Amino acid sequence: MGPAEIDAGAIDRAEIDRVQRRTLAVVVASQILGGAGLSAGVSVGALLAKDMLGSDALSGLPAALFTLGSALAAFGVGRTAQRRGRRAGLALGFGAGALGAVGILVAATIGNIPLLLVALFVYGSGTATNLQARYAGTDLAEPHRRGRAISVSLAATTLGAVAGPNLITPLGDLAKTLGIPVLAGPFLLAAVAFGAAGICFQLLLRPDPYLLARRVAEAEAAAPAGDGVQVAESGVATLPRSALYAGAAVMVTTQIVMTGVMTMTPVHMVDHHHGLGAVGLVISLHIAAMFLPSLVTGPLVDRIGRLPMAAASSLCLAVAGLLASLAPAGSTGWLTVALILLGLGWNFGLITGTALVVDATTTTNRPKTQGSVDVLIALSGAAAGALAGLLMAGAGFGAVGYVGAAVALALLPGLWLGARRGAFGQH
Repeated sequence: MGPAEIDAGAIDRAEIDRVQRRTLAVVVASQILGGAGLSAGVSVGALLAKDMLGSDALSGLPAALFTLGSALAAFGVGRTAQRRGRRAGLALGFGAGALGAVGILVAATIGNIPLLLVALFVYGSGTATNLQARYAGTDLAEPHRRGRAISVSLAATTLGAVAGPNLITPLGDLAKTLGIPVLAGPFLLAAVAFGAAGICFQLLLRPDPYLLARRVAEAEAAAPAGDGVQVAESGVATLPRSALYAGAAVMVTTQIVMTGVMTMTPVHMVDHHHGLGAVGLVISLHIAAMFLPSLVTGPLVDRIGRLPMAAASSLCLAVAGLLASLAPAGSTGWLTVALILLGLGWNFGLITGTALVVDATTTTNRPKTQGSVDVLIALSGAAAGALAGLLMAGAGFGAVGYVGAAVALALLPGLWLGARRGAFGQH
């Protein structure tokens, strides 16, 4: 019997663990590739838009567009996974992201702004899919190991995501030799990386973890009393529905603050005569802080609980916003510290929020619910990216950091209210 043909009625915990390990290995491989692809837009998207559109006020437009595209993709990937499994949804999403990256290259080469805007929107599919992949590792995970499963996925993203910004200069040189604008160079990497990640899922994610988890849950429900199948979870959510709202609120807040400050940092640095190498270093360390701590964050979320980690996210993001605002414009060091804290706060919030969403759903509704939550996250990030550009043009980079800090702190009262309603269970 092949790996795609496991009998749900005969499966036991040991077999589920074997499939879970295989699933995590595939997720790790694809996330390394996907991380390299998503870093292109983070690193130079705003600079490319500023160069082609000629306006600081519109420099937040790329983040807004590919985040809007990621919202549509999150919805589509979630619905596809619900019907056809994680493999189909993730492969489709990464394929669309690769197509968008190619479109950006063409638009930059011929100077076509409408094509650039459309391509940025489609490119967002890759960024959304890269985040959606974190859910694949939780389908077969036991409740007390969900934080760890999420952390493995995000940590793997670090390798590609950190390498990407540091390749800005060589990729720019390669682009120049090919007749492509220097700032479009990182999208060469994105096109290849997203395409390879999609192929990885399509060929290797077998058996599909979500379809297997759903079949096992159905087999358990149909089994006579006393003959239940050993499964990764029962059909009952671990936490009440209020946990879903709490998880969504945490992730939305972290995305708003992180996107707003991060998007404007490269523009702020270039305006104050920092080189592209310095920009790449700051962004790569920021991205490392977004993903690398996951191997510690995940176990902490499982061990000390969702609520303390959500509060830590809020405080970390607030400090990052304040530091970014107060850092001397010419100081790469202080900006680096601020962006590292910004990434760390996002990491705390994303893993905590994801765990809460998984806790509050079951195999019957999980992918589409996860997709819907990620749509909300993406739309919030899109608005933050666009508004951050306008805020910076009107009031300066300092205002972006101060507003980000205020938004981060506004999460704390919501966490207190969620705790009163049982959103964090007994952790």
